[in-house]
Amino acid sequence: MNEIGIFNKTEEIVDLEALRKLMEYALEVEKTKAVVFNIILIDNQNIHKMNLEYRGIDRPTDVISFALEDDKVFLNVEGIPRILGDIYISIEKAKEQAELYGHSFTRELSFLAVHGLLHLLGYDHMEKEDEKVMFDRQELILDGFGIKR
Repeated sequence: MNEIGIFNKTEEIVDLEALRKLMEYALEVEKTKAVVFNIILIDNQNIHKMNLEYRGIDRPTDVISFALEDDKVFLNVEGIPRILGDIYISIEKAKEQAELYGHSFTRELSFLAVHGLLHLLGYDHMEKEDEKVMFDRQELILDGFGIKR
C-alpha cells in the first residue's frame, strides 16, 4: 500500500485527488509498491529559500526533490514501506511555465510531480543518456494517464 501525502500550502485551488491518482498510476508504471512520499505545493518565495539553502542557487525553481534513498540502496524489509522523501513544487512557477510552454496548468503541475517522483525513485538527468531515459519515462507516464502536450 502506498502512502502519498499531498499538502497545498498556497491559496491556489488544486485538484489534489487527481494529482494523487496520477502518482498512483506513475507508481504502477514504475512497478513500485509500498512506498511513502509527500508532495508539498508552495509559493515562489519559499521554494526560492529552499533552492538557495540546499542547492546554492539564488532564485525560485519549479520543483525540488529530497530523496531519502541514495546510491540505489533501498530498505527492502517485507511489510515495511520504502520512505522515498519529499517533492516541493512551486505553484507560481508551474503557472508561469504553463503559460510559457503553451499548455495547461494541469499539464505543467502533472509534469513537475512526475519529474519529482522519478527523482525520488533514482532517475536523474545529469548526463545526456540519463536525461533521455528520465524524460521518456515522464512522457510515457503522462501520455498513459491521458495528459498530453
